[in-house]
Amino acid sequence: MRDLTIMLFERLGLLLVIAFVLTRTPGFKSLLYREFSWRMSLVHAVVFGIFGIASTVTGIIITEEAEILRAFVIFPVEDSQLIVSLSLVAIVIAGLLGGPIVGLGAGLIAGIHLMFLGGVGWLANGLVNPLTGLLAGMTARFFSNERVISPLKALFIGVFPPILQMQLFLILYTDGEGMVDIVDQIGLPLVLSNSLAIAIFTTMIGVVMKEQENEAALATRQALKIAEEALPFLKKDSTIDVADGLADLLYERLKLAAVSVTNKQEVLAHKGLGDKHHRKGDRVISPLALKAIESKKIQVSYAKSDIPCEHERCPLEAGIMIPVTEAEDVSYLITFYFRKSQHISPVELMMAEGFGQYISNQLTVLTTEKLKANIRDAELRNLQAQINPHFLFNTLQLIASLFREDPKLARHLTLQLASYMRFNLRLVSKSLVELEKECEHVLAYTTIIQERFRNRLQIDFHVPEDVSNIYIPPSTIQPLVENAVQHGLKNVADHAKVEISMEKFEGELFITICDNGIGFPKHILPIVSHKPLVGDQSGGTGIYNVNQRLIQLIGESARLHIRNIPSGGSEVSFSIPISIEKVEGLVMG
Repeated sequence: MRDLTIMLFERLGLLLVIAFVLTRTPGFKSLLYREFSWRMSLVHAVVFGIFGIASTVTGIIITEEAEILRAFVIFPVEDSQLIVSLSLVAIVIAGLLGGPIVGLGAGLIAGIHLMFLGGVGWLANGLVNPLTGLLAGMTARFFSNERVISPLKALFIGVFPPILQMQLFLILYTDGEGMVDIVDQIGLPLVLSNSLAIAIFTTMIGVVMKEQENEAALATRQALKIAEEALPFLKKDSTIDVADGLADLLYERLKLAAVSVTNKQEVLAHKGLGDKHHRKGDRVISPLALKAIESKKIQVSYAKSDIPCEHERCPLEAGIMIPVTEAEDVSYLITFYFRKSQHISPVELMMAEGFGQYISNQLTVLTTEKLKANIRDAELRNLQAQINPHFLFNTLQLIASLFREDPKLARHLTLQLASYMRFNLRLVSKSLVELEKECEHVLAYTTIIQERFRNRLQIDFHVPEDVSNIYIPPSTIQPLVENAVQHGLKNVADHAKVEISMEKFEGELFITICDNGIGFPKHILPIVSHKPLVGDQSGGTGIYNVNQRLIQLIGESARLHIRNIPSGGSEVSFSIPISIEKVEGLVMG
């Protein structure tokens, strides 16, 4: 018995090596995650059936004289010889992982093979395998909530198949005490070896699953990190800039042989090996690349023929083609190039899939945000570009009367009105202007309005000496001054005053508009810059529009701050960065 036990454990080591190789096969993952299909069930039944046959081949032959033969069991044995194998290990694992169908199928294959080999107990050996596979599959349903059965439970489950086999020996062969002696000799070694083998195999499966989960987590983290780093490039308006940025980032982070970024027609950027013959502007002609664009699914090239290149000695032989979609349409095709197809590991595939999904989602979100921002921006610009008809009519009347009294002043106000109107009409074309031009716009307005309310209104405008290279949303200050004027004149017959001041401090320009009017009503003050107060007499709509444009174009730090002054009047202030980046296409020329 001791010698048999030692030999079974020797055979067990060989089987575990086969099992380890089996866990590395691509189809094994579907078993671990219980992805059922009739086709895969048949495949797994055949695979585990062959595993059972291999366990039989590595078995041991015992003669009537209790002699142990070390030869492998390849050909049918004599009627007086008994085959002792570990085939039940493979069948139990098949049932536990694949369920009753896989277990029964694998058991039938292994059982028929054992019956074909013959010998003592051939019928019991043939029956116990499919019966064990079926029972193991049904047992697995009790543990359906567990991804992998624990080794301790597997150890317990592994005790019963050999016991069932011994019972079948005793039931089917009752013609003497010889079978009892055989059961006494092989029973305990089979129980120990089978249960231990099943426990080790389930432990091995747990390790494999942990490895896969770690690989998936690593690939997901890497894809997410790179996708976040790619965000600044995706925000660029030029597709060439986007492609160059992505290619440089991916080549540096992933240490690939090469990276290329294309649109549907041509190569936009190529970084890495082969850049002498994989050039910017080359047409996209690879059938696999075109398939990726058309199907919007990742394509993997394991053959050099799938990567057409005019250079005979091109070092790039394999690649992963990742379509990046934007609003259900492919915007870019990113290709990871490899020197050899063997370099494409599951980690690279998972990372590529995750990266493509993250980038596609980011592009879709950015497109949506840009569309919404453009709509809001256009609405706000159009609102601010509208010239108050009362202001225009009153100014024209003032100029007409001055032509008789003071032609020189009339001409000056005409020029100021022209400057004011020209600035307003050009608001719809740009989002940021130089502060000097905004000051000219405010000065034109204040010049006109002070002349209209001569001797009743005083406007003081304090501007630092150097305000160059500072940008501000157009028509930001003028609506605030206009609102102050309306408040200042509402109940102030004389000595109405508005003060506009600008002060530089710690990299920011602070702009404040004060008046000595009635201030904001208490019920309006908390919401005046947060909601458009349509129909209200407190200028809420203009202030709301200014606040929205400041936030959208500069950020929350530029939000308006509004308060009533204890001595009377109100104060509206905000700040803008002095070093605000000049955005091409937004600054008014």
